[in-house]
Amino acid sequence: MFKGVNSPVITILKDDGSIDYANMERHINHLVEAGLNGLLFLGSLGEFYAFSDAERRALIECAVKTVAGRTQVVIGVGNTAEEEVVRLGNYAAEAGADALNIVSPYYFGLPAAAAVDYFERIANAVELPIMLYNFPDRTGSDLSPEIVREIAQRCPTITGIKDTVDNISHTRRICQAVKPVRPDFSVLSGFDEYYIVNRISGGDGVLCGLTNVVPELFVKMHSSYESGDLAAAVKCAEQIAGLMRIYAVTPLFITGMKAAVRAAGLPISTYTRAPGTTLTEAEDREIRAILADFTVS
Repeated sequence: MFKGVNSPVITILKDDGSIDYANMERHINHLVEAGLNGLLFLGSLGEFYAFSDAERRALIECAVKTVAGRTQVVIGVGNTAEEEVVRLGNYAAEAGADALNIVSPYYFGLPAAAAVDYFERIANAVELPIMLYNFPDRTGSDLSPEIVREIAQRCPTITGIKDTVDNISHTRRICQAVKPVRPDFSVLSGFDEYYIVNRISGGDGVLCGLTNVVPELFVKMHSSYESGDLAAAVKCAEQIAGLMRIYAVTPLFITGMKAAVRAAGLPISTYTRAPGTTLTEAEDREIRAILADFTVS
């Protein structure tokens, strides 16, 4: 169900911390028109942890209305309270979303059997297909290949995973564990520079932050790979590797990604809710310098 190049969309805020819906619509339209395969709202880059229930609902409505069926809409509904995951997931279904993204339980990690049971309960309680979200650096626990295979076998409506692990062998092992029992199960990498190695490993693509900044570059890489023009795909991947420096500029990468979107031409605030920090002039200059030499060729 999930494939190609997908964006975890930033949530654009005004300087007072409220959601900037006008610029959200402009940004969403740009991503859709660039040809991305899907958009994820309220993921990590979308600051899902920082918004009230009312804000999440309003953002879901904005996303579905603006996309208007032109590409896939996935909603992040991760929460420490299981009943809140289910409730927001079913609200997303009513609003017209296509799928859910659910991060594994965080704060207290779960043993393997409990993790499988957790996702099975949610899958039975929501209407939409589910993409698992494995981000052990944030959750403190890993959805191992063995856990993912068990979930895939027991839960037919869980149809994919975003594997945000900076080690392609982890993603490869998920592919090797799950694809033989669920060929339809999608495996996406959460790191921008892993598109080609993800595909070589049997995966289906990426769901990654720089798609907010240079979506056309990712679309070109994906279309080149699909058509067999590997030289062109590699050239795009080399450019993405250079742009990866943006992630290291700010203490919280969300702020840096907003600054990069602004430097690329959308006049937005870089305000990020706590624990985000304020962008400094030096950080802004560094991000602009990284982007200065970039062109989609």
